[in-house]
Amino acid sequence: MTQEERWLEKYNEVKNFIETNKRNPSKHNDEERGRFFNWLKHNRKLYTAGRLKSERIESFKRLIEQIEQYKHKNQYK
Repeated sequence: MTQEERWLEKYNEVKNFIETNKRNPSKHNDEERGRFFNWLKHNRKLYTAGRLKSERIESFKRLIEQIEQYKHKNQYK
């Protein structure tokens, strides 16, 4: 399995998690942090630093848009 195939597999896992649960992965849940949150955090750092591979940028942008949709909002007023 190539690195690109592994990246796409993890991308699809994260995307499916967000679509299924209607929320973003939690950094407080050990399982979610290990499987999804750390991957998102790492790729977001690469993206903002301009080091994410060009063929992955469009897919990752779509994932970021989906993440923003379920972003936690503080309910305190």
